[in-house]
Amino acid sequence: MFPTIGVVFYAAVATLGLGAASALTVPGAAFLLVVVVVMLGTVFAAVHHAEEIAHRIGEPYGTLLLTLAVTVIEVALIVSMMLGPGHSALARDTVFSVIMIVCNGVVGLCIVIGGLRHREQEFLVHGANSYLGVIVTLAALTLMLPNYTTTVPGPVLSPSQLAFVSAVTLLLYAMFLYIQTVRHTEYFATPDAPSDEAGVHATARRDSPSGLAWSGVLLAVSLVVVIVLAKKFGIGVDEVLDRAGAPAAVSGLIVALLVLLPESLAATRAAYRDDLQKSLNLALGSSLATIGLTIPAVAAVAIILGDDLVLGLAPRETLLLALTMLASVLTFGTGRTNVLPGLTHIVIFAAFVFLTFVP
Repeated sequence: MFPTIGVVFYAAVATLGLGAASALTVPGAAFLLVVVVVMLGTVFAAVHHAEEIAHRIGEPYGTLLLTLAVTVIEVALIVSMMLGPGHSALARDTVFSVIMIVCNGVVGLCIVIGGLRHREQEFLVHGANSYLGVIVTLAALTLMLPNYTTTVPGPVLSPSQLAFVSAVTLLLYAMFLYIQTVRHTEYFATPDAPSDEAGVHATARRDSPSGLAWSGVLLAVSLVVVIVLAKKFGIGVDEVLDRAGAPAAVSGLIVALLVLLPESLAATRAAYRDDLQKSLNLALGSSLATIGLTIPAVAAVAIILGDDLVLGLAPRETLLLALTMLASVLTFGTGRTNVLPGLTHIVIFAAFVFLTFVP
């Protein structure tokens, strides 16, 4: 439904010239609200149709398709806003926000929900450690290393350094995807979902060629609608944040929240059903994909356009990132969790959100 609404909405915008009003006026604010609602619904629709196709085509292609769909949405939002002035650090802020939201907010909420409902929950240590090992390495290369290079002054990388980091990032992410979906799937195994009559009928619908083709068409339409509306979304958000005097990092937080919402809801539902392993796969997989695919894509755009891409974190954010990684290592070191480590992660997430608005 939302892809169709998005197409009709954009056609009306193009035909009638809507959206020209400033977001600080009543018509402009109403237009921005409609854009946000349509984009949010279309993001959910894109993820839903990607999951439908993923179930049909199997692994590793299903996981790769879902990851690419989310990455397309995120890159579209980042690039559309980067083209405006004052957004050279948007990619950094978005990736950092994704890590903090996932590794603290989503993971903490899942552990707390699971702990309150099931007392203790179990997960596979090898899988969690695999995620963390790659996330820590990629986060250090993309968000910390630029502060210590000297070829180009400032928290940026030279084009050759950016190309190298992007290449090794893609290589490491591709190897992780191979380990997860082919060579060591047992590290990330989740309990089989219970089957019922409705589930059988749903599977039958997914297995039909016409259903697969229709999901593919709707996925493509959803992604196109998000890409087209991303520019208007970015302009409106910029106007509102500028008038409110919000720090620039808030833009990255908003983009990260918009992209992560569908998978975050799925992760919390899995924790409620006592499937913490699936929650961790969804949450940590989102964080890893953001670094592994979004940074190289945005870096390629920056190199082509000749723009500087600010990646290095400030000392405050570096401390929060280090604290997050340390807390994650302690949380996922035993294979069992309860409410306390979950609450610890939520406190770190709360500190991140507060310091984003009050730096």
